[in-house]
Amino acid sequence: MAKSVSGSAFDVPLFKRIMAYVKPYNKVFYITSAISIVLAFMAWIRPVLIQVTIDENIKKLDKEGLLMMTLILIGVLIIESILEYFFNYLSNLLGQNVIRDLRNQVFKHVISFKLKHFDNTPIGQLVTRTVSDIETIAEMFSGGILVIISDLLKIFTIITYMFIKQWDLALITLIPIPILFFATSIFKRVIKKAFQEVREQVSVLNTFVQEHITGMSIVQIFNREEVEMDKFSDINKKHRAAHIKTVWAYSIFFPIVEMLSAASIALLVWYGFKEVAEQHATPGIIFSFILFIYMLYRPIRQLADRFNTLQMGMVSSERVFKVLDTNSTIENNGTLSPINLTGNIKFKDVWFAYNDEDWVLKNISIDMKKGESLALVGATGAGKSSIINLLGRYYEINKGEITIDDININDFDLNHLRKTMSIVLQDVFLFSDSILNNITLYSEEITKEQVIEAAKKIGAHEFIAALPNGYEYNVKERGALLSVGQRQLISFIRAYVHQPEILILDEATSSIDSESEALIQHATDVITENRTSIIVAHRLSTIKNADKILVIDKGEIMEEGNHFELIKKDGYYKKLYDYQFKNQIEDEQ
Repeated sequence: MAKSVSGSAFDVPLFKRIMAYVKPYNKVFYITSAISIVLAFMAWIRPVLIQVTIDENIKKLDKEGLLMMTLILIGVLIIESILEYFFNYLSNLLGQNVIRDLRNQVFKHVISFKLKHFDNTPIGQLVTRTVSDIETIAEMFSGGILVIISDLLKIFTIITYMFIKQWDLALITLIPIPILFFATSIFKRVIKKAFQEVREQVSVLNTFVQEHITGMSIVQIFNREEVEMDKFSDINKKHRAAHIKTVWAYSIFFPIVEMLSAASIALLVWYGFKEVAEQHATPGIIFSFILFIYMLYRPIRQLADRFNTLQMGMVSSERVFKVLDTNSTIENNGTLSPINLTGNIKFKDVWFAYNDEDWVLKNISIDMKKGESLALVGATGAGKSSIINLLGRYYEINKGEITIDDININDFDLNHLRKTMSIVLQDVFLFSDSILNNITLYSEEITKEQVIEAAKKIGAHEFIAALPNGYEYNVKERGALLSVGQRQLISFIRAYVHQPEILILDEATSSIDSESEALIQHATDVITENRTSIIVAHRLSTIKNADKILVIDKGEIMEEGNHFELIKKDGYYKKLYDYQFKNQIEDEQ
């Protein structure tokens, strides 16, 4: 895992890891580096040309020479402008290519995380890592490492030329430079700390906004607008305070740089014109040194910003690599991808806990044959949904064994295992996309004709066809433009068209009306025919037709049998029946 760079100026191993993403674009990197070197060595050309123009052409009233030098200066400016264009374009292109590859890798890694990781990690934090932090890494190339190299070379070439040209004048002129480096060092430390705080507050802000916009219905239903607004204002205030610290640092540092620059010019004027009077220097040299001073102070002043950009890029890199180094994925070591699964499912003495040994499931054993339907009933939190999550390896069991057709689920290729089953959840998630794409999930194996045929069998074709653009209707984020029942029907069509060997309904009928339930019950009868199906439900009509019912309580199987057998036992199921289902029967009668 990448070590922390918050307390150090530069982390070589981390930087090497970042530069590894540059390898596919080495050609662009080397060309950009070469341009930066050329620009650095061209920095002193214009002041020298101006010096020659003043001393040789203007002083001697050489009009032809003056015209020639003017044209040369214009030519140099054009060449510099062209090189600057390519430098900026290529450095930004390099940065964008790197973050595209890095962002793809991060997202691919994130979608392979165990569900447990998302249970413990704020979604807004992952959004910040995948978007904002990676964008900061791009700035390392467009405004960081390459520009720093160019600026340092520019400073070196200018100072070298100044000492070669007239060392005493250069020495007097550069007296304030040590003070500038000292001020820059202090500024760099202060601004680094301030920007780290800004990044932390951005992450907190993203997490809060993402969470509360997603849960806006709860905020409004419970009249929490003012309370949540106060909490947001407090977070936003901290975010503002963090930014104010950066403004404060800049507002002090830049005037100091300007004063030191003015001091250098004052020293140059005082000493330089004395040298001119004694004929130890020329007016052209003095003028060129003034230009050199401006050319020196600008990159030195910006170096603090450049180093901060580089360092913030490394801090962001550390955070991004921390995500990449997080070993929270389901190991896919299985190799088996049998084509014709029958759907025989066995749980053998399965134990499971989300945290340590706080057991959610205890010694669970289930035996299902092909085409059988199993209903799981029990109080909320009994462990019904956990059984379903284990079958698709969304969570890993702690003890025991789960098999499909006598093959341990760990021996299946994970993608193939999950492809064999379809799950319909109570809380249906739809993407901001068309109904067709939400059903097919962009599978090339499923045609629009198959979707329409499935919708007709389910009984949802009429309502879909009545929508604007029909199957191309955009349901917006999370299917906000559809009713709960309509969203549930679409999820059933989605399960149906994927033709799974195993069907799982996780309280899929608990939030819909009776009319929609009738449609779904019919669809369930069709889709479960000759398929192994596991149903978690609260509706009696769904449960009583199951071949087998398991009564789960506090993670243990208390009773097993069909509806009539369990009623006769007069045990847990009978009590559950009396409490939960009697009203449903009376309503049906």
